[in-house]
Amino acid sequence: MLGTRTPLGLVSNIASWNYPMSVLLHAVLVQVLCGNAAIAKTPTDGGFISLSLAFALARRCGLPVTLVSGAGGALSDVLVKHDAVDCLSFVGGRYNGRNIADALAQNQKRYLLEMEGVNTYGIWNYSQWDTLADQLKKGYDYGKQRCTAYVRFVVERRLFPQFLETYTAAIRSLKIGNPTLVEDAADPLPALAFGPVINRAQAEDLDRLYADALKTGATPVYDGRLDDSLFLPGQDRSAYRAPRALVGLPRQSELYFKEPFGPIDSIVLVDRAEELVGEMNISNGALVAALASDDEKWAKRTAKEVRAFKVGINQLRSRGDREEVFGGLGESWKGAFVGGRLLVEAVTQGPVSQPVLGNYNDATLLPAMT
Repeated sequence: MLGTRTPLGLVSNIASWNYPMSVLLHAVLVQVLCGNAAIAKTPTDGGFISLSLAFALARRCGLPVTLVSGAGGALSDVLVKHDAVDCLSFVGGRYNGRNIADALAQNQKRYLLEMEGVNTYGIWNYSQWDTLADQLKKGYDYGKQRCTAYVRFVVERRLFPQFLETYTAAIRSLKIGNPTLVEDAADPLPALAFGPVINRAQAEDLDRLYADALKTGATPVYDGRLDDSLFLPGQDRSAYRAPRALVGLPRQSELYFKEPFGPIDSIVLVDRAEELVGEMNISNGALVAALASDDEKWAKRTAKEVRAFKVGINQLRSRGDREEVFGGLGESWKGAFVGGRLLVEAVTQGPVSQPVLGNYNDATLLPAMT
């Protein structure tokens, strides 16, 4: 992949706490294999132990990597703006990402910014409810604490009764509890859908978002409860939350435009296909989306209007799909796509192998790619 390409120099990395290995460490290893040095910050909410061990092993093998830890407010400025930094790889919230993009655009530094977006599943003229039920359950992997979690369902109004019946049955079948609980050494581990969210603070923020939605007029359609049998006696459950779902979110609700990063779903009812597309594009860009319809030709045409990098037709999409590289559109992504040859080209100098669609949105950064 390198050919005659040359390294940039020092690449700085700031990433969120989920997937510290497959996201942050993977990016760092590609950067150093391309000849760069890399510096990374441990995420504030998690990943410190696994990353410390991994970076220690990398240093023992002679790789030019450095890991720092501390408050983002104290470290982010130097990791972003220092003259020694030639490129920034960032995974995090849209607010911080926008500020970083503004700061880097002024000095034409290379950057790769993956930011939050509301991943949506649109349902129109559909009848394959058993298939959807399996996808709904699969969509709760990791408690929806991942960048490709589907948290918004845009449903044709006449299909709402069937959707709600399918949704309720599927989500009610999920088990949430202590993933290490074993009642009998001879028995396998409990078949859990997910365990706790990252910490108590995140769980409490989910409660805040849910309460705010109710106060602004949303209607709860599912409010799950934790099963005592799936926890140790007296166990602290402050970071555990069962699935919840709301319909009729008003636009003044914070959750209407926000990725909750936890087990809260919102359902939006529409009467026209144009409404469906508009409500799916509410965050002006997402990493993934999906359309469920018995008319696959219509779904494929409509998918072109959905502002998401990967759009599934009657199926979920995720980071690990191999059909194309991973990236985002609109406000969910700025900079170079993370995937295959494009990731190598993002952290090296030389000619590009192909146009990078949706890539460097700021035209002033285009010369840095060649």
